[in-house]
Amino acid sequence: MTGQTASPENVPPRTASGQTRRRVVVVGGGPAAHRFADAMHARGLDGWQLTVLTEEAHLPYDRVALSKTLTDTAADLTLGSASMWDHDAVTLRTGERVTSIDTAAKTVATAAGTSYPYDELVVATGSDAARLPIPGSELTHVYRTLEDVRAINQAIADLTAKVGRKVNAVTIGGGLLGLESAAGTEQLGATPIVINGSPWLMNTQLDEGAGQALGRLIEAKGFTVHGGVFPSEVLADDDGQVTGVLMADGRTIDADIVIVAVGVRPRDELFRAANGPDGHDGAPQFELGPRGGVVISGGCETQVPGIWAIGEVANFGGMCLGLVAPANTMAEIVADRLHGGDATFPGFDTATKLKLSGVDVASFGDAFARTEHALEIVYADPARGVYQKIVTTDDAKTLLGGIFVGDATPYTSLRPMLGRELAAEPGAYLTAASGGAGGEALEARLPDDAILCSCNNVSAGTIRDTVNGCGAGDGNAPVQELGELKGCTRAGTSCGSCVPMLKKLLESELTKSGVEVSKALCEHIELSRQDLFETIRVLELTSFEEVMARYGTGDGCDICKPTIANILASQNSAYVLDAGRGTLQDTNDRALANMQKDGTYSVVPRIAGGEITPKKLGVIAAVAEQYGLYTKITGGQRIDMFGARLEQLPEIWKLLVDAGFESGQAYGKSLRTVKSCVGSTWCRFGVQDSVAMAIRLELRYRGLRSPHKLKMGVSGCARECAEARGKDVGVIATADGWNLYVGGNGGATPAHAQLLAKDLDDETLVKYIDRYFMYYIRTADRLQRTARWQEELDGGIKHVEDVVVHDVLGIAEDLEAAMAKHVDTYVDEWADTLKDPERLRRFRSFVNAPDQVDDSITFVSDERGQMRPATAEEKARAGQQPVLIGSHIPVRSTTPELLDENEA
Repeated sequence: MTGQTASPENVPPRTASGQTRRRVVVVGGGPAAHRFADAMHARGLDGWQLTVLTEEAHLPYDRVALSKTLTDTAADLTLGSASMWDHDAVTLRTGERVTSIDTAAKTVATAAGTSYPYDELVVATGSDAARLPIPGSELTHVYRTLEDVRAINQAIADLTAKVGRKVNAVTIGGGLLGLESAAGTEQLGATPIVINGSPWLMNTQLDEGAGQALGRLIEAKGFTVHGGVFPSEVLADDDGQVTGVLMADGRTIDADIVIVAVGVRPRDELFRAANGPDGHDGAPQFELGPRGGVVISGGCETQVPGIWAIGEVANFGGMCLGLVAPANTMAEIVADRLHGGDATFPGFDTATKLKLSGVDVASFGDAFARTEHALEIVYADPARGVYQKIVTTDDAKTLLGGIFVGDATPYTSLRPMLGRELAAEPGAYLTAASGGAGGEALEARLPDDAILCSCNNVSAGTIRDTVNGCGAGDGNAPVQELGELKGCTRAGTSCGSCVPMLKKLLESELTKSGVEVSKALCEHIELSRQDLFETIRVLELTSFEEVMARYGTGDGCDICKPTIANILASQNSAYVLDAGRGTLQDTNDRALANMQKDGTYSVVPRIAGGEITPKKLGVIAAVAEQYGLYTKITGGQRIDMFGARLEQLPEIWKLLVDAGFESGQAYGKSLRTVKSCVGSTWCRFGVQDSVAMAIRLELRYRGLRSPHKLKMGVSGCARECAEARGKDVGVIATADGWNLYVGGNGGATPAHAQLLAKDLDDETLVKYIDRYFMYYIRTADRLQRTARWQEELDGGIKHVEDVVVHDVLGIAEDLEAAMAKHVDTYVDEWADTLKDPERLRRFRSFVNAPDQVDDSITFVSDERGQMRPATAEEKARAGQQPVLIGSHIPVRSTTPELLDENEA
């Protein structure tokens, strides 16, 4: 139950069989507390009663992903499934702040006056954001909780509206949180300014060379960085509005909002209060670290038996650390110990990998080479903003640590090898200098006890065991799909930095087992289409040249060029033919029209759901008559106009766009149409408004680039007049909502769509389609239809259901966000083309003779009252007089006033 504040009985709870349950109270509701509850679930809750007390009003959420909420206040960061809290042995109470611990009575008290007895107490109170002890600090924001980031978002929006210009957002602190905060303000439209007391950024994780490289890259992104000087005062006007920051050297930096991200302090006040005031009689019960935090043993227990501490409040080896991996490890250890195990905390893994405004940053191990006689192998390229360093023992064999800025490719391969001998000389791993040949097969050499995923403490041996049968369902068949491997082991489900190495190890083990694994896209790209998509997405690459420079060889071919162009188009809504992308595209995409057998092109405006007004029908008729085009109603309920010359396309589309039409994208690997029956509006059998739903879906997914073309259908009843089950996504109305079918295709090997979910409301239907399309786009092979993609997924439609409906991979939010980005940034390609004279230059038959038309194209105008392309025999036949469409012979509309109005 969530949010209840009734005082619990001081009577130990019992199971259904009468067994006394041991009471575990968890103080705190952050990621560490969530992981502990999850670990207890995994080990079994028989005989336990778990109560989680959190002062926040939310379910436990992912603090690492706070930047998402900074730019999207509606983002859902909830950890795991909310159903975990519905277990009868688990109670979650939100808005319940614990104020004291009574170690003698074994109870905790809350601000609401409630007392909770415990047999075991787990404290996971985390930390608070540090404040600056300078005048004006009360006017600043901090970056720690959902409320904090939502307040920053609102403040920037309000200030932008008030001042009517870009807001100067100053972030004090150049560490992880500070740079994350600054990047968020930049995405909100503010001018990002960073003040850092250290001479270089991220000085805790990076050495001077790496920090300076990061600074250059960040400044190139539009950030202003003031390093090596501290602020002395936050300035404000008489109304309390921030105006600037006064620096210790006398400078004033203009500011409209100031965010402080200078570190955190462990929230150990419960332990301090339990120890009593300084100088009290009796020895303290809890040992506290010099910089805060309660000292814990290797088993994560405090000095008081039965009281444990995990996460940022726990001090181990003189350190408190705010990273996901050690907090998860501590949570697992306590759960293990409570179940009779003897797990021990191995110490902090300080490895860090992140992307700051598109810049890769990573460090791990002894990054500063503090080990005696350590060697530092460094490659630095200030011009490219690349810095790579590997630290080894003095014999250059054993890996001690590393730092990577600008290109962190070696990180995933090297991190699991920390403390072990390298398979090649260190310089071979500096990919920026050598191409990283030494690390190509590193996954095969990883010892079984090497930790591949530190967030979830998953070893390479666990991965190998799982691939070879432990997690494959029947106990014998190998796991052949990355998603299933992640679900079985939890590797790669937290920060995700280990996923590339995880996939390599999966493929390596499958190869050993005799399972053929082919991933090369073509002779120029060794990555598969799926890997290439993820790489481009994660690294935010925006051009063919960037992709080939990092992951390709040669100039590319007719396989990798259009594939890369398609992936780039899938991930951003930039004009598809700009920035050199036009030369990569297939013929149809270059012309934004389908080329026909005689060299002319077809024009297909979008007619969402097949619904069109008489006025718009008149426009199509007038355009077809004016340009002498052949017209046909397509199988997707649109009108296709054939026979347009390349140079005529802009003229035709000008008339159509002015009349309210947009591109139907019949030329692209993208959504074509959403076919619909007439539905409940007119049909006496219809049970839902299929036309309205079809239009909604077509307008939502229009322009969505994908591995292959996409088609959809919406039927208003089970009679299935729209043939929805023959489409990639089919929707069939029921009396209770909509049934969703996926993976239907025509073609040489047709497939019926399979039922994914039943009786859905409108919003759930759209949400599931969002997830389905994005998961397909990210993971399908080049030119792979949805039917074949589903067949090749391990688990087939069940796997699709697990991902789309049940979110077993925990990526639903990411998939929905990607689709939302597409919807929000969609622009009509032809409307965009008509606005730019430079773009129009490509629409001419002869580059060197823009006014000359191609008069070799001929057609015959006797095909059932319309024209058609002339055959070779007709062209050669002396008596035949085909009409030359290379010569422009305009045919005026029978309703000239309509054309005149549109042209005006």
